[in-house]
Amino acid sequence: MELVLDFPKVEPRIKQPPVEKERTVERVYLQDVSWETYRQIVEDQMGKRSLRLTYDDGDLEIMVVSYKHENYSFTLGEIVSTISDWLELDFVAAGSTTFRGEKKKKGFEGDGSFYFKNAQVIRGKSEIDLNIDPSPELVIEVDITHGSLSKFSILAAVGVEEIWRFDGEGMKFYRLQGENYEEVTESVCLRGVKSETVTELLFAAEEMKRSEWLKLVHKLIGKN
Repeated sequence: MELVLDFPKVEPRIKQPPVEKERTVERVYLQDVSWETYRQIVEDQMGKRSLRLTYDDGDLEIMVVSYKHENYSFTLGEIVSTISDWLELDFVAAGSTTFRGEKKKKGFEGDGSFYFKNAQVIRGKSEIDLNIDPSPELVIEVDITHGSLSKFSILAAVGVEEIWRFDGEGMKFYRLQGENYEEVTESVCLRGVKSETVTELLFAAEEMKRSEWLKLVHKLIGKN
């Protein structure tokens, strides 16, 4: 199914430049897909990072992501990494790794994923198997094309502690409480970092030189 995207207007503290319309984004939904078929598709698509695969006990979504989507994903990953360095937090960035757990019949690829408490456990591994390895504690979801809330149940089932979700207007943070997520204004993994600060940094990155942007990161995080 093809969707033509129109971005809503936003007015963050640092004015956002006009957002151009994205090219058409394609999503394919399949039902009654076996775990073996899903595993084979993942292996066949290894290295094709323009795709995102999400699997939930027989239901498979395949999404082709655009440049704008990838650009936001990269910048948000940079924000997490830069803030973590500034706060002197140990972490492992797992990017858009395909996380799979056959026992729970779940599989997903975030737009960014990070380990903090389990960084040392994951460091040095060549692949991650959720049947034996921990899930990332922080997952980034760029959702400027369609609601990604359906992914929340998958992330909750495998124990992802925190989700950062960007919908084109701003960032929202979600913390796992029991089997569900609740919205919070402050990050769980990066203590003291607020969703409005990340929104400002994300939009600022679109119009500032990197050297100036890094100074802004340090300025805003230094306030915490």
